[in-house]
Amino acid sequence: MKVLMLNGSPRGEGCTYTALKEIEGVLKAQGVETEIVNIGKNPVTGCIGCAACKKTGKCVFGDKDGVNEFAEKAKEADGFIFGAPVHYASAGAAACAFLDRAFYSAAAAFKGKPGAAVVSCRRAGSTAALDRLNKYFTINQMPIVSSTYWNMVHGNTPEEVRQDLEGMQVMRCLGHNMAWLLKCIEAGKKAGIVSTFDEKRVSTNFIK
Repeated sequence: MKVLMLNGSPRGEGCTYTALKEIEGVLKAQGVETEIVNIGKNPVTGCIGCAACKKTGKCVFGDKDGVNEFAEKAKEADGFIFGAPVHYASAGAAACAFLDRAFYSAAAAFKGKPGAAVVSCRRAGSTAALDRLNKYFTINQMPIVSSTYWNMVHGNTPEEVRQDLEGMQVMRCLGHNMAWLLKCIEAGKKAGIVSTFDEKRVSTNFIK
């Protein structure tokens, strides 16, 4: 079992990374393999709706900023944790642009697999940011992994985040719950229990 984690912060080892590392420690202790992918400081292009990925299965911009590489890794992953900083009361723009294109071009790689979002902020905007990130899961039949509180940490530096004792506990509980759900899904598959919803998607625009 493997959980693919995305650090959607330009700061490779900042507050968001600190939260993800707390989760990673629990997952590894539970026998779950992990990998953290950092978006980094390079510009991330937003989706332009060209639909080229519908023909090729890859984003036309993906080789420039790692989206296609991440999508390939997602195919082999069993669960996901997306981390992002809060910017202007929402998830950071780079993380959203990255995930928009990853999900639009490679939705099948994520479909049906458990996911969780975590956010870091100095003071406020965390719940709005979480809502933004959770929508990637709810549009793609992905079970959302929860914790003892909303998945957030507070602080302006990694040191301050580590002082957020409740936030750190929330991260650890999230790690335990993700490991538990992955093991339940694995046991279910061995027992022959699989998802059966396979209707062809109906898409309407409320006009026709």
